[in-house]
Amino acid sequence: MSKYELISQYLELFLDNEVKKTGIKKVVIGLSGGIDSAVVAVLAHKVFKDDLLCVKMPSHYSSQSSLDDADALCRDFGMRSITASIEPMLKAYETLHPDMDNLRKGNFSARMRMSTLFDVSAKENALVLGTSNKSELMLGYGTLYGDLASALNPIGDLYKSEVYELAEYLNITKSIIHKAPSADLWDGQSDEDDLGYTYAKLDEALKLYVEERLSREEIVAKGINASMLDMIISRIFRNHFKRKMPLIAKLTSRTLNHDFNYPRDITL
Repeated sequence: MSKYELISQYLELFLDNEVKKTGIKKVVIGLSGGIDSAVVAVLAHKVFKDDLLCVKMPSHYSSQSSLDDADALCRDFGMRSITASIEPMLKAYETLHPDMDNLRKGNFSARMRMSTLFDVSAKENALVLGTSNKSELMLGYGTLYGDLASALNPIGDLYKSEVYELAEYLNITKSIIHKAPSADLWDGQSDEDDLGYTYAKLDEALKLYVEERLSREEIVAKGINASMLDMIISRIFRNHFKRKMPLIAKLTSRTLNHDFNYPRDITL
């Protein structure tokens, strides 16, 4: 059994088990036309079939190629989909705040998409699946309560380079695999331009630091760019708050997320 056949089977079981524990039978996913949401959608479709609903949420900054890729993926795998544009909400807010820079526009777009997706989930009585990969989560490259939000995430322990390899195994639409990663948050936005390095280089360093637990000096000695590594380490610690539930000030003997913790699937 190949590495990604095993991973695929495990993630399908993860989705099936964790959704069933909640008593909910349906799932929804925001389908952007990018590789992360494509991989999660295909994995979820293997498990839930027509109980999966893909939600396309374009804005006036979305590229036509992203919309076309999302449509092609749904056709290739026979997945149900709807379109719920955030353009009217985003344009209205931009009119009220003409001074918005690209970062604010991107964060607002991400949160409008997640608000829309959770509203669809309420209508469908479904769980929202997350699509953030490990590279993004470690670097804090995501919007709190935006694209980082979900009920459960099957790919959060896969680095971006591994998501590409899993996509190849799953026979994801080739145009999705081969295009440059972008969230289409503003005109010309590119993930790797934002981060300053390719995911291949970032993942090489991340794996040495996170998985192998090597020191900065040991990693640099292996030929990793020191400036890039310093950026990675800084982002990991600076953005740790994005990977945790909101911190609660402790005042009593049993405080949520301090010493009042139960497993996710506890029952009476």
